[in-house]
Amino acid sequence: MATATVRARSRSKRQQISFGSVLLSLILTALAAFMLLPLVYMVSTAFKPLDELFLWPPRFFVQHPTLDNFSSLIVATSALAVPFSRYIFNSTFVAIIAVTLIVVLASMAAYPLAKDKSLPGRQFIFTTIIAALMFAPEVTQIPRYIIVDALGMIDTYWALILPQVASAYALFLMKQFIEQLPDEILEAARIDGASEARIFWQIIMPLARPAWATLTIITFIATWNEFFGPLIFTRSEAMRTLPLAVRTIGGETIARQGAAAAATLVTTLPPIIVFALFRRRVMETMAHSGIKG
Repeated sequence: MATATVRARSRSKRQQISFGSVLLSLILTALAAFMLLPLVYMVSTAFKPLDELFLWPPRFFVQHPTLDNFSSLIVATSALAVPFSRYIFNSTFVAIIAVTLIVVLASMAAYPLAKDKSLPGRQFIFTTIIAALMFAPEVTQIPRYIIVDALGMIDTYWALILPQVASAYALFLMKQFIEQLPDEILEAARIDGASEARIFWQIIMPLARPAWATLTIITFIATWNEFFGPLIFTRSEAMRTLPLAVRTIGGETIARQGAAAAATLVTTLPPIIVFALFRRRVMETMAHSGIKG
């Protein structure tokens, strides 16, 4: 009798756990589908003919898909002062260089802050840097412009790259991850005669791959979509980036709204591709660094 009761309770508990897991999965799936709606609408809009773009109430899904918007994009960009490929090159070049510098410099700065216990003022330095996260980006725009202008970098690639490099969030993320790496591995490498530079490049960076992969996603998306920086730091049309070009295309005439929709899709694809390539590393980084999603 007692055995039957225990089995019944165990079966009931498994059923409850199973029902709760299914319910949680359904809720998370519904939330994920809801978050995908803007992306789906953007893709649908890029293939809508002009008459569907201005329907009221608007249709979520395209009824008669067409590639005319992409043809209009080519025609619209051919009338610009510089080729559309120039905007793509500017955004790609700035994003790649900025992401590379951010990942390397943040990792190099985080390594001694995380592992060098003898570094004087280590905690004070880290606290001072993290204090920069309290300031909204709008607060630092005027000082940033004054510094860039004083350095003579207006209308250059450096004006678009260097202000992005000093990232307090990047330093925080890398330090939190590197702190979790075992000190025994580093001590063993030092006993074997490895220099600090060799330890950093051959041990720290490979082990911190999940962290800098996550940082690559975050910084690439932020740099690629940056609008305000290129707007105030550039003067010539040849230095403009893709977000500015999309705004120019969409703001001229109603007939070019289809081209603007196609340009928006083209602009959004690179961040999606980068995220798809590195997405597996994101959760591992958050688990090691103690950041709650």
